[in-house]
Amino acid sequence: MKFEKYKELAKKDFEKAWLKGREVINRKHIDKKYPRIKIDFGKVHPVKETIERLRQAYLRMGFEEVINPIIVSEEDIYKQFGPEAMAVLDRFFYLAGLPRPDVGLGNDKIKIIEDLGVKIDDEKKELLRETLHKYKKGEIDGDDLVLEIANSLKISDDLALKILEKAFPEFKELKAEVGKLTLRSHMTSGWFITLSYLVKKRKLPLKLFSIDRCFRREQREDKSHLMSYHSASCVIADKDVDVDEGKAVAVSLLKQFGFERFKFKLDEKRSKYYIPETQTEVYAYHPKLGWLEIATFGVYSPIALANYDIDVPVMNLGLGVERLAMILYNYDDVRKMVYPQFYNYKMDDKEIAENIFIDKIPILDNLYNFANEIISECIKNKDREAPYTLTLRKVLEFNKERREIIVEIYENEEGKKLLGPAALNKLYVYNGNIYGVPESLEGIKEEYKELLKKVKEEGIYLGFRYIDGVIYKLVSKIEECLVSNIDNFSFRATIVRGLSDINIKVDEKVLEYILKNNKVIDVRGPIFLNAKITIK
Repeated sequence: MKFEKYKELAKKDFEKAWLKGREVINRKHIDKKYPRIKIDFGKVHPVKETIERLRQAYLRMGFEEVINPIIVSEEDIYKQFGPEAMAVLDRFFYLAGLPRPDVGLGNDKIKIIEDLGVKIDDEKKELLRETLHKYKKGEIDGDDLVLEIANSLKISDDLALKILEKAFPEFKELKAEVGKLTLRSHMTSGWFITLSYLVKKRKLPLKLFSIDRCFRREQREDKSHLMSYHSASCVIADKDVDVDEGKAVAVSLLKQFGFERFKFKLDEKRSKYYIPETQTEVYAYHPKLGWLEIATFGVYSPIALANYDIDVPVMNLGLGVERLAMILYNYDDVRKMVYPQFYNYKMDDKEIAENIFIDKIPILDNLYNFANEIISECIKNKDREAPYTLTLRKVLEFNKERREIIVEIYENEEGKKLLGPAALNKLYVYNGNIYGVPESLEGIKEEYKELLKKVKEEGIYLGFRYIDGVIYKLVSKIEECLVSNIDNFSFRATIVRGLSDINIKVDEKVLEYILKNNKVIDVRGPIFLNAKITIK
């Protein structure tokens, strides 16, 4: 069985390939001849998935994608906000850097270097002095300094690092100095710079969008605010642009995410870079959450535009990607959505399903095939009324000896059937829970029947039934008996109360997740399988 063909199949039919791949996993994963085989399908992050959907939505609307500057000078903030910039800059992160020290090379430092076992002559002294001077002038980068010192003195990097630490304490004493550069706190900062270069060079209208990270110096991060977030922003620059373009873009964009009803409300914040009475909040109706604020648009102030020599009106619309993703993926805390690794990790059904396996499986191909034959015959005769015995035989060579295996599946109590009603139950994962679902839902209480219908329709089928796990365990025991030279044993499976009763194993992390999150494992049911095995 070649694994590569399932990879190819995965491109065409996800579910079919996944189930077929599980067959390989369940068969091979305990065989020492094979490494553990697993089909890995990637899992997207909700923020990144929303970004990609927004990208495609903007592109379908005829917008061109650009990357705006992420580092913006303080001067630009004053150009955009005017006098208000003094207060607004409180929300910005300023960039700082270490100054280049003016490091001398006196006799005291030469002595320290020589005490470390390095002989200094005039040539080496001059090369070291030149290296330090080049570093001061910025001709040598900080991450190359140790290497250049090593080259100057013809020593190892490790010894050069010791010299830097012992002989030049000036580097340790350096303190960062803040400059005039900031990290943009909103995409508008970048739009003014981009438009100032393009508006006189490109044919109007300009329809541009950018989806990228912004940084805001929040007093604290909470369930709705992070210091780093993504903005999905667009601009239209043309001679006759007004707020109507903002409404049209908002509706066209958000309709692609399933929203149908919209309301527009003047924003009370009134940013100085917008024309008064144009800054508008966009509300969309969600069937479960009601009216939600999702986006904001406005027309840039002519005063701010003039500071960048932009002489046409510009409409700007922006929305927070994380805000939209929280709505789409039903999160109530942005921190848990963006950084699930730091909070209660939420496993999806596919991830849970990928970590549930049949535990004991026969290794020998002959016995594995025999197990499948037993399963097939049991299913064919499951409704035979007792007393009844199903006998199956297998002859194989083991340790250069001919061995005959006789398996008798029986039920002696009159009125009963060969197999119990739960034998063909299938295992599903649904909403973080594991369920055993019978073929027919007749006779099940109505409220539970509705749940099991949903499980069958929307859950992930694991690819095996109770009978599969039980028979694989039975034949694995036969394999053990061949090794141990045991010639007979009895086997019985009665009431299933847990996964181990049907030879199913769950990864410990998944089991811990299920229990910790009050999920259920409901696989109860009567399987009633009796067997007698004789090995000759």
